[in-house]
Amino acid sequence: MNTRESPFGVPIGRAEAAPLDVDGMTALALRGLPRMYRANHHRFAQTVRRSTSGGAISVEGANSRYGSIVVLGAAKLDLFSQRRIFAGSTAAFVAEAIAERVERSSDLGVVALAAWASAEVAHVARTTLLDRLADAIDGAEPLSTVELAWALTALTAAARFADFSSAAERAAYRLLAAQGPHGLFPHAVPATSLGRWRAHVGCFADQVYPIQALARYHLLSGMDRSIAAANRCADRIAELQGPAGQWWWHYDVRTGGIVERYPVYSVHQHAMAPMALSELREAGGSDHTAAITKGAAWLLRHPETTAPLIDAENGVIWRKVGRREPRKVVRSLRAVATSVHADLRLRALDRLFPVGPVDYECRPYELGWFVYAWHGAPLARAQPKPAPVYDRQSGTGGP
Repeated sequence: MNTRESPFGVPIGRAEAAPLDVDGMTALALRGLPRMYRANHHRFAQTVRRSTSGGAISVEGANSRYGSIVVLGAAKLDLFSQRRIFAGSTAAFVAEAIAERVERSSDLGVVALAAWASAEVAHVARTTLLDRLADAIDGAEPLSTVELAWALTALTAAARFADFSSAAERAAYRLLAAQGPHGLFPHAVPATSLGRWRAHVGCFADQVYPIQALARYHLLSGMDRSIAAANRCADRIAELQGPAGQWWWHYDVRTGGIVERYPVYSVHQHAMAPMALSELREAGGSDHTAAITKGAAWLLRHPETTAPLIDAENGVIWRKVGRREPRKVVRSLRAVATSVHADLRLRALDRLFPVGPVDYECRPYELGWFVYAWHGAPLARAQPKPAPVYDRQSGTGGP
């Protein structure tokens, strides 16, 4: 029986000790990810979807962000497993191929993830990408909270190889300035850029990526305010966690309450919350192991539906459990209602649009983050060590 340790100290591969069979789930990811990989462009599909009849599985679209996330996760595995995912290539090779391809991308999230993966996996500081992040942080344009958090994480990861400490500090302060009075983050920085009806709303991703970024920045800089802010956010979402371990979807940044609970996303339960909260604990922050365990267990025991969410045969974890509703109608109505008054949540919507439907799709990043979270995500250390810096203009540096 495998008894190696997970990031938060419980033996993985033991059903009696961990909420999930991590070895089994990793094997699932190794079945699913190769199907989603587009080797000719080092890209991943947008999604894998089950047909409405419940039979055939289709691979659809392409997404430039997902490759870097899968790279980060795959780098935690042995080389044989990496080559299985990437059609014979390694995670480091694919990280650099992606970094080369996205240098002129207008998508800041793509740039941030590629810079992060290049630094962490290929051990290269891509100055072209990192300079783009620094410019965006200093610019007057609003930034999405997720992209700003990714930029901070990328700059922190690159600190071992190049001095981007000033840009990282500015990114940290922009995040800190956006945090609400109860510890929650809005969907964009500044929140006012979202307009009246959405300025008070932050989704789950807007909480976990800042927790992760600020925890890492604390390790790099020693900034007490950074870890304190990460703690406040983590403590609040843990307080709001559902009775069956659900990590809810939309929060009210002003009041520290919930705007709308559903859908509940599987990746939040099995990957993103474990990733961010375990890193917070390792950085000296709050210990939310119980919430991590409870949240991951929801994947197996979810009260909203009897339908299984894990499809081992097809190598997927189905994406979410939501409401029977026209597209996003409850979320939209509740965002508008709570913008008028924090307690105006239109509770009749729960009866009109009950929960239960499963979204039978799975996106590559969901499996990538699962592997990353449960196989140990490296944290930035306070003492940088020399390593290559890649300079696009001269073509020097790199692995």
